[in-house]
Amino acid sequence: MIVIGGGPAGYTAALYAARAGLSTLVLEKLSAGGQMALTEQIDNYPGFEDGIDGFTLGEKMQQSAERFGAVTELAEVYKVSLSGKIKTLETSEGVFQGRTVVIATGASPRPLGVPGEDTLIGKGVHYCAACDGAPYRGKTVAVVGGGNSAAADALALSRIAKKVYLIHRRDSLRATKVYHEPLMNAPNVEFRWNSTVSALLHESRLTGLRLKDVNTGAEQELACDGVFISVGRAPATELFRNELALDKSGYIVADESTRTNLPGVFAVGDVRTKALRQVVTAVSDGAVAVHYAEEYLAENR
Repeated sequence: MIVIGGGPAGYTAALYAARAGLSTLVLEKLSAGGQMALTEQIDNYPGFEDGIDGFTLGEKMQQSAERFGAVTELAEVYKVSLSGKIKTLETSEGVFQGRTVVIATGASPRPLGVPGEDTLIGKGVHYCAACDGAPYRGKTVAVVGGGNSAAADALALSRIAKKVYLIHRRDSLRATKVYHEPLMNAPNVEFRWNSTVSALLHESRLTGLRLKDVNTGAEQELACDGVFISVGRAPATELFRNELALDKSGYIVADESTRTNLPGVFAVGDVRTKALRQVVTAVSDGAVAVHYAEEYLAENR
């Protein structure tokens, strides 16, 4: 089995596969943990009563899989051929072949594209309120976006932070109606309509935002301790565009069985179509994929 991606879903699949006696290879282009590795503190993953940082949790997941014989190769995949019984992957470290492939390449948050954004990640700039919201208890935060993710993030943060600014470039939310009334009634949520972020104000950490009115062009500064950017995600599926069925947003079409339209190919974690994207659901995906992979291998000896 070849697992593409070394995040929580990928290493869970590798762990289950290795324990089941399958020859298991994980291809990861950066380091263990995926997007999770950028999270300062994870408090909602079972087994760590004091919480744990994402980078360390990623390393532990890698070590767990390798304990049972999984092998990690730091390599970037350039091309795939998945339709035959033997799947072939061309990478920066050579060509690899396997009878089953688990795709765990994840999805990246769409950035605002504002100068300094990259350097402030984890220093006041975040992309996941459930992951990074806890340290902002009693503080002032901003959420940028107007869809369901932004609305859900703002609502979650309203229970933690002293003040939440919801910044949206339009004059009404695109989020479904279920979020509207709770947000409107939250006493500590303030809307900044028709506004975009033109600059991130900072010293060593974020100290505020510069907002621009989309109608008048007028700018104003807004002090805050952190900003949560919720303007969409981009799945890492370009490699598979000509091989697998994707939905209109570019995610791999796979149900709770994690099976794709190609036999022996499975999609797990944030890269597949699903309603909720979190570490715990990614771990579940990885375990499910190996169950169906074993079924596939038994039927296709």
